Amino acid sequence: MTVRRFRHHLPFGAEPGADGITRFRLWAPSARAVAVVLRDGAEVAMQPEGQGWFGVETKAPPGTRYRYRVAPDLAVPDPAARAQDGDVMGWSVVTDAEAFAWQHGDWQGRPWHETVLYELHPGSFGGFRGVMAELPRLAQLGITAVELMPVADFAGRRNWGYDGVLPFAPDEAYGTPDDLKALVDAAHGLGLMVFLDVVYNHFGPEGNWLHAYAEPFFAVGTHTPWGAAIDFSKAPVRDVFTQNAILWINEYRFDGLRFDAVHAIESAPGRDVLKEMAQRIRAEVEPGRHVHLVLEHDENAASHLGAGSYDAQWNDDGHHCLHVLLTGEEDGYYADYAEAPAALLARCLSQGFAYQGEASPHRGGVPRGEPSGHLPPTAFVLFLQNHDQIGNRALGERLTALAEPAALDAARALLLLCPQVPMLFMGEEWASRRPFLYFTDYTGDLAKAVREGRLREFSRFAAFAGDAARAAIPDPNAPATFEASRADPLEATQAAHAAALEATRALLALRRTAIMPRLQGAAALAAEAIGAAAVRSAWRMGDGSTLRLLCNLGAEPVAIQPHDTAPLHATPPDAAAAVASGTLPGHATVWCLDGGAAP
Repeated sequence: MTVRRFRHHLPFGAEPGADGITRFRLWAPSARAVAVVLRDGAEVAMQPEGQGWFGVETKAPPGTRYRYRVAPDLAVPDPAARAQDGDVMGWSVVTDAEAFAWQHGDWQGRPWHETVLYELHPGSFGGFRGVMAELPRLAQLGITAVELMPVADFAGRRNWGYDGVLPFAPDEAYGTPDDLKALVDAAHGLGLMVFLDVVYNHFGPEGNWLHAYAEPFFAVGTHTPWGAAIDFSKAPVRDVFTQNAILWINEYRFDGLRFDAVHAIESAPGRDVLKEMAQRIRAEVEPGRHVHLVLEHDENAASHLGAGSYDAQWNDDGHHCLHVLLTGEEDGYYADYAEAPAALLARCLSQGFAYQGEASPHRGGVPRGEPSGHLPPTAFVLFLQNHDQIGNRALGERLTALAEPAALDAARALLLLCPQVPMLFMGEEWASRRPFLYFTDYTGDLAKAVREGRLREFSRFAAFAGDAARAAIPDPNAPATFEASRADPLEATQAAHAAALEATRALLALRRTAIMPRLQGAAALAAEAIGAAAVRSAWRMGDGSTLRLLCNLGAEPVAIQPHDTAPLHATPPDAAAAVASGTLPGHATVWCLDGGAAP
């Protein structure tokens, strides 16, 4: 084992050098003058470098607290600070990235087809050190990649992370930069990859000072659901986010990034911002290392997926079909999947996206999506639940509170053996019933605005039309809302949850031995609905074998052609005998594997 140290040299921010001298550099095109303010009282003027840049070198060894004075009455944190002391309104910290000694610095990652994702909220586990304590359990379960919800510094002590304002600084509430590195290093020692969710489409509402000194950072007159749109036509703006991604991968050694809501990123005229970002990131990764880039893109932009670009996209269509089949819900975007959900699920299993250019009723008939049938199944991340699909509900209910247990068992068997890349949300492995709610830690007028906005959001739903019903919606800013959202591993010791956990473990073990070795080169053959809630699908695997699925998420049995092939897996176990005699029972999933070489 060779101890290694890593540092990504940023072209801006605070970069410490020899003899305690640090180079400070800031893009502040709206400021007339800029100075570095040190907490010891010193103030050093920065020199204009042209095109809005200011820089200076001065004595400021690692550990120095500093801010930038961008106006006579305003000193702000460094937007590229690697660490922050005192939350988003506090002092930035000069940080020596190479102080951390990596014990598993030679780790090269794992190929994408071996990925089994586990999404979690770091704060709900007690921060980076708390997550690290859970890693042996997750590795033993069969998880191969832990995905952290965003860690960029946000206002307060509690937040989902999508309100970050200092993208280079891990939030103090979770731990130090070295704590985060220790988490990643420990995961690598267990054979686990670690992914990070990054947000490049907006900043949070508190602690973002860019408008005060870099007004051109934002596009005039263009807005997103979260505020002013970021202007990616400008090179310094693009560079902030590309450098951020490279830092997470090369300095923190993350194995992959999940890019949040990239449909809200406007491409600059004459350039594809997402494609350029992927190319620049990959050019910075050392040869032989596996690094994976995953998109969340509401427009189903299949053209971004492929070799040299992005490995995969979250398959929201697949989730929505499964959710409608399991719950019968048709509100909001689920309306797009209410008619023939089994047929749409079959299309997701065989072609990736359900919407590939068809009109979306929920969007007023606007076409959505691009053809995706040419992509391999591993280009799609499939899930039954995630932070959005649980937490964006008024009461944060999981599927365990919404679906029949037997149907959920069948859906789990579909998910974990499917050739698409599976993802579990924390606690899902034991069928947790604890909610995951929307929580923040704002105060004053902002807290009131968030609380009232949350109530307005659900007032259009019939279930929350009355004042009494809306009063039951938890206050996002209440500490109790966060506490209720913590995963509780003790829940897994209860009988029903222990059985679900054992089923998850067995399915992941089967995936490891029977599915993973055959995934490279796999392609979908065909899929169809064979009932109101039942599908049949098949894949030609990389070794020439054929993987077949029969899944019925409804309660009524479906007549099928008798199958005499010994099943790879059946949920429930007696479903195999029924399938052999020509019936697919209700709430059942049966997988078969025909031919091919032994793994």
